[in-house]
Amino acid sequence: MQHAVGSPLPPPHQPGHGPAAGWAPAAHHPGPHHPGTHHPGTHPGAAPVPPPPPAPGHPGVPPAPPPHAPDTTGHVPLPPGDPVTMPIPPVVDPNTTTLAVLLIGPAGAGKTSVAKYWADHRRVPTAHISLDDVREWVRSGFADPQSGWNDHSEAQYRLARRTCGFAARNFLANGISCILDDAVFPDRPVVGLGGWKRHVGPGLLPVVLLPGLDIVLERNAERTGNRRLTDEEVARIHGRMAGWYGSGLPIIDNSQLDIPTTARLLDEALTRAIASPPQW
Repeated sequence: MQHAVGSPLPPPHQPGHGPAAGWAPAAHHPGPHHPGTHHPGTHPGAAPVPPPPPAPGHPGVPPAPPPHAPDTTGHVPLPPGDPVTMPIPPVVDPNTTTLAVLLIGPAGAGKTSVAKYWADHRRVPTAHISLDDVREWVRSGFADPQSGWNDHSEAQYRLARRTCGFAARNFLANGISCILDDAVFPDRPVVGLGGWKRHVGPGLLPVVLLPGLDIVLERNAERTGNRRLTDEEVARIHGRMAGWYGSGLPIIDNSQLDIPTTARLLDEALTRAIASPPQW
């Protein structure tokens, strides 16, 4: 008959004969075997009886825990059951923080006026970068959108946007905030917001300025030169801008607001956006 070789198995639990779980036999260290001899209290073939564990307090043995020890994870006591509150981040003042802001809106929304006022009244150096101004750097050969939007005007628009992005990064690298304004359409996310994000950086904060149609028509009528559009074009652009509702971006309706009030609401929108950046 063959017998299994190895450490003895733990004995089955019987009522009144020791704990049912956590039984740990002493390490079995086979020693030299002398046939015909056995230790007192054992008989050949019987499993060795493990010695009793040392009592708590014995040198090298940690003291036993108290009968009602607090619930712990590792060595860090858990709270007594109250919810753990996260610290509230301090309120960020956009007037004293280096920012990159993109002010979006249709023609006649007042983007340029609000952006200039906001940049003029900050307590840190701030630059205003207008996409229309940069587009008009091209004199001979300027692709005027009033003559129709085509591949030539689209190419100049993309070139102006990249130039604005380069300028914004240079300002930011030197600790100067910047605010850019552009008529970005929500139905062209890759060209619009995606392009600005690529050129300026992921920290760009977009805010939409969207007054009513009657307001933008009235303001557009006061314009001169190539920045004045037809009423049909203004209405078309304004209709496309309505897609920003529900986008998650902050929207300011400045139909009945003056420029200083709109700039103050812009600060409030930026404060919220810094604390909880919109997903775009």
